[in-house]
Amino acid sequence: MYRNLLIVGMGSFIGGALRYLLQTLIQRYYPAPIPLGTLWVNVSGCFLIGVIYGLSVKGGLLSPEMRLFLAVGVCGGYTTFSSFAYENVSLLMDAEWFYFGLYTSLSFFFGMFAAYLGAYLVKIF
Repeated sequence: MYRNLLIVGMGSFIGGALRYLLQTLIQRYYPAPIPLGTLWVNVSGCFLIGVIYGLSVKGGLLSPEMRLFLAVGVCGGYTTFSSFAYENVSLLMDAEWFYFGLYTSLSFFFGMFAAYLGAYLVKIF
């Protein structure tokens, strides 16, 4: 149990640091009325989860510890539904209805597409 906790914690540290770095850089260099940094992080995290899923079901390509490290640790620390919710509440509170709808729709569509694409690419290769 403690070993698994350490594995998840190390992955979460890496994922959280990557999320902070990418969100900051994207928001700085690509300012937009919707939070592109969080959108990018969540979509790329969905793709990564799809790849991890694909590698897991392909049989023996990921050890249980590596799957725990990558899926629960890195992806759990990297993607951020709470930030997504916070940013949507901010858009709603500012009465930015169009951007709220756009951001929510893009997040859902591209997140689901990226997860499927990741799993599919592993399946065909």
